[in-house]
Amino acid sequence: MNWVNVLGVRISAVNLETATRLIQTSIERGEKHYVCVRDAHGVIRCQDDPVLRSIHNRAFLVTPDGMPLVWALKHAGHAQCGRVYGPDLMLSLFDEGRSAGLRHYLFGATAHTLEKLQARLLKRFPNAEVVGSYAPPFRELSQQEDTDVADMINRSGADIVWVGLGSPKQEVWMARMRDRLNAPMLIGVGAAFDFHAGLVRQAPRMIQRSGFEWAFRLLCEPRRLWSRYARVVPAFISLSAVQRLRLREFPIDD
Repeated sequence: MNWVNVLGVRISAVNLETATRLIQTSIERGEKHYVCVRDAHGVIRCQDDPVLRSIHNRAFLVTPDGMPLVWALKHAGHAQCGRVYGPDLMLSLFDEGRSAGLRHYLFGATAHTLEKLQARLLKRFPNAEVVGSYAPPFRELSQQEDTDVADMINRSGADIVWVGLGSPKQEVWMARMRDRLNAPMLIGVGAAFDFHAGLVRQAPRMIQRSGFEWAFRLLCEPRRLWSRYARVVPAFISLSAVQRLRLREFPIDD
């Protein structure tokens, strides 16, 4: 599987169609993996967190969720790559998975969000199969709670566990729980739960494709996102230039 080193993180050279197909094929084979849906913010977080970077580099796919990562892939020669946005990947697998009978489990957010999310997904995809959902408490789970959650998800017979805990919590959870879950695929999709539940507005497609979705989200949630983007945008631009000019090595560590 092709990938590009972006600041020490393996970004998969995929588009929405190929990512969907690769995930479906892996599930059919009974393989056990997890998928990270990654934007520039997550790549920057990995610079100061070697554990998080290693979690990404052990993933089955690290999809290019943000346009800067798509541009990096294209610059490296992968012309067919495209944005694999978490909410779009979720819809694609719900749609394509109906004929294969894929069973979905929703993990994260709140009970209210999960109720609305499930109702809207099943209205859009009537033949889809959601075999369970759980909104964990907003704190670190105990060892016994982890065991109970694993047992609950395993009893559901899920093929895909959709994890909406936000980053980096969802990536850490998937890596920690991977060996304890029978579901072939765990996919962290962050805000996709809120978007598809109809609780948070998505940026228009034109803005998404422009690479300025961060600006749209900043306008919608300035207090929460200002400090994040004030750091991420200049850091990603400057470090990408450093890597492109080969002024510093960004090794891949598993």
